[in-house]
Amino acid sequence: MLEIKNVSKTYKKASVKAIDSINLTIEDGDIFGFIGPNGAGKSTTIKCIVGIHDFEGDIFLDGVSIKFNPLESKLKMAYVPDNPDLYEHLTGIQYIDFVCNIYRVNEEKNERIHQYASLFDIESKLGDPIKTYSHGMKQKIALIASLIHKPKLLVLDEPFVGLDPKAAHDLKEVIKELCSTGTMVFFSSHVLEVVEKFCNKIAIIKDGKIVASGKTEEIKGDESLENKFLELFNE
Repeated sequence: MLEIKNVSKTYKKASVKAIDSINLTIEDGDIFGFIGPNGAGKSTTIKCIVGIHDFEGDIFLDGVSIKFNPLESKLKMAYVPDNPDLYEHLTGIQYIDFVCNIYRVNEEKNERIHQYASLFDIESKLGDPIKTYSHGMKQKIALIASLIHKPKLLVLDEPFVGLDPKAAHDLKEVIKELCSTGTMVFFSSHVLEVVEKFCNKIAIIKDGKIVASGKTEEIKGDESLENKFLELFNE
């Protein structure tokens, strides 16, 4: 379980409170969509969850404080930002091996690399330098590196951007399989149709505050998620 408790973040230089007393609970097996307009606080929230930003309040992953036990928590999670910043002087396989070493993946490493590289149709390119990759190929390498240690929490920011339709479909299937074993997926996207169809729960953030949270079907009611979203932001 991921518990976000009274989390706030203020950017001191600009004196801007980006998120304000956020409370969310993501349970094992949830595919949790996090949506809102630009500047609402989505990326700030994600960066607090994965330990990039300090914050007020606390966040617990399986009962362990991310704030006070960051290393223990980070070993259980993976994060793919909307624009992955990889070590481009490495080859794809060198980067994945590097991540495997960080997460102490030894057994089944080669099997998992083959599984995901084959699935995303990039196995033949693993020996090439990352600097020669297209944006979509870099996204695939970042995704493989995030999946390789079977994280308990997978945090994704616009994960389908840059992926071809087959890769996007395959990623959804991988996520569903992981969640069936207890992994939690927390992802942000502007593609509301994908969020509506794919996520069992969602939260909507506006001006740094959560304005709706719960099961997707209950939040949207008889409307589409897009219509519900527009209603909330036209009030």
